[in-house]
Amino acid sequence: VQLQASGGGLVQPGGSLTLSCAASVFTLEQYVIGWFRQAPGKEREGVSCISSSDGSTYYADSVKGRFTISRDNAKNTVYLQMNVLKPEDTAVYYCAAGENLVLGAYGYEYWGQETLVTVSS
Repeated sequence: VQLQASGGGLVQPGGSLTLSCAASVFTLEQYVIGWFRQAPGKEREGVSCISSSDGSTYYADSVKGRFTISRDNAKNTVYLQMNVLKPEDTAVYYCAAGENLVLGAYGYEYWGQETLVTVSS
């Protein structure tokens, strides 16, 4: 099982980025997909997740109202639309696949490579 996060980059505060999580070999539709991030010197944080069944979503309080997670099953891809980015959103971002609709890393079995998001003027 391989997951690949992409779409990171450098953006100014208040800007937007869309991260993508794609998979080869297996179908993302079967799994809960979560987005996590880890800033330098900080613990990994669950950002958002989306269910495999009814499209339910959860967000960390720190991103609620600014980030949106979504699926495109035809493209086997999950997106994280990030708006009104803040310097504190700077981190490496990971996507993960699992069975549990939670923001804790314990709920995920498969982890992808990271993509770096830097929010700076």
